[in-house]
Amino acid sequence: MNLFNNRNWTPMLLKEIKKPFNNQNYLYEIKFDGIRALIFASPKKVRIYNRHAVEITKLYPELQEIKKLVSVDTIFDGELVLMQDGKPSFRNLQMRAHLKNQAKINYLSLKESVVFMAFDILYEGHNLTTKPLIKRKEILCKYQESDVFKKVFYLLNDGQKLYQEIQKLALEGMVAKEINSQYLINTRSANWLKIKNWHEERFLVGGFIAKENLATISLILGEFKNNKLLYVGKVVLAKKNPFSKKIQKMKSSKNFFSDYVGPGYFIKPIYSCVVMYLERTSNNHLRQPIFKEY
Repeated sequence: MNLFNNRNWTPMLLKEIKKPFNNQNYLYEIKFDGIRALIFASPKKVRIYNRHAVEITKLYPELQEIKKLVSVDTIFDGELVLMQDGKPSFRNLQMRAHLKNQAKINYLSLKESVVFMAFDILYEGHNLTTKPLIKRKEILCKYQESDVFKKVFYLLNDGQKLYQEIQKLALEGMVAKEINSQYLINTRSANWLKIKNWHEERFLVGGFIAKENLATISLILGEFKNNKLLYVGKVVLAKKNPFSKKIQKMKSSKNFFSDYVGPGYFIKPIYSCVVMYLERTSNNHLRQPIFKEY
């Protein structure tokens, strides 16, 4: 299959593990908080596809500049990132991703340019996917960086050290890749691993949402600040979980939240649970919350 002309395929995906590790057979990269993308670049045009093989070229006109970097048909794999105050802002990137008005898209492409963080090259006039990752990295290395095209830094051997720095900077996480791995399209492979930088906190349960046809409930979470119970988000929990059963047996009460007006069966916030999450959004809500324990 000609990867450049036949674009009905999806990129290689990662499996997730909990802890960082050191291994001389792996290289380690920062996991950027963005949108996975494949860039098909020729000297005349750039076309961009997301991880679901949907073309998103019109959303990012600033990335047409990448065509100046290539001399033959080329495919880059990487992450679309929008920086704010020196860090990736997934919220701002999402706003760009949902725009429909082309005039506004063009305006923001100049005011808040997206950057493509390239971590792999799959095609350069011919298929490179069967080459070992470390060889593909060497090929990628020769491409010059620009305002909208950056190459992802990687570290050999010392994954734990990189992860410690990621924690200090409060970045999304780390990726570990086997240095001799081939690129497997349409595949989630254990040769590529992601280790997310999860945060943990204990939150009060002020209510829940339950539907008869579902095996789970959504706990409505909050925290006290300035003597007010402030809503931080919802987390899913199995109805059979002992903590879930305890919560569902509680008597109904008034809504103790000062800022949540949505649906729910409200209870007195006397029980709490530990929740893992990636970050707090601009309105202080939890992003990707996961129930851990009570």
